[in-house]
Amino acid sequence: MRVVFTDLDGTLLDHADSSWLAAKPAVESLRRRRIPWILTTSKTRAEVEHWRAVLGNQHPFVVENGGAAFLPSGYFEWQIQGASRRNGCQVLEWGAPYDKLVSALQSAARESRCGIRGFHQMDTREVAEVCNLPLEQAALARQREYDEPFLILQPDRAGCLLAAIEEQGLSWTRGDRFWHIAGRCDKAVAVVALRNLYERANGKVVTIGLGDSLNDAGFLGVVDVPVLVRSRHLAALKARVRNGRVTRLPGPAGWNEALSALMRR
Repeated sequence: MRVVFTDLDGTLLDHADSSWLAAKPAVESLRRRRIPWILTTSKTRAEVEHWRAVLGNQHPFVVENGGAAFLPSGYFEWQIQGASRRNGCQVLEWGAPYDKLVSALQSAARESRCGIRGFHQMDTREVAEVCNLPLEQAALARQREYDEPFLILQPDRAGCLLAAIEEQGLSWTRGDRFWHIAGRCDKAVAVVALRNLYERANGKVVTIGLGDSLNDAGFLGVVDVPVLVRSRHLAALKARVRNGRVTRLPGPAGWNEALSALMRR
């Protein structure tokens, strides 16, 4: 059995307009073959629920850089140890509470004397402008639970800021547009947990991962077949995922290219 874990922005979704149509042939192939494809993203639960409806995805999903995984009730036949129940899902949580992250980010910025601008300082209109999103999707992006995106306004102080975050026992990563502060969690922790559940249900599985940014490096490092979707972060990502296959095309066209080739095998 194969299981696919995929990032969204810049991978399955185009960065410019969030279109996924170039990936439609591979999406349909996954459906025909009944291969689970797990959205594994920095987006919020509210955002992912929107995209699952658009894409027709009914599988578990990972939100906010591994802050939590949501598994539709009944997807697996047993109650998952450590999971809570919410919104019709079993929920596995690894992330720190959002209010704690905002407070820690503000403290780290003061200590390091590094200017930042986080989502908590932006209204919906500003998030829409910075992220190139419609207002309704920007509102979903602000419904954060486990991860705070932020911009670094003084790049020469970035090292001091990141060190101050680590000193508080928290972690950081970098996506395409934003840096992120989070608890001691990442996408890799969630991917391993879900892989183990699929193996309990189905026996040995082969995992495929697709991502385009540095915040994907962790989970690409724990899948069997890592795919690096071409982007401006490719050189840095290749340095961290040395066995990754690189697509010829960026975004959903590259996603389609890679999965279409893998499905033929």
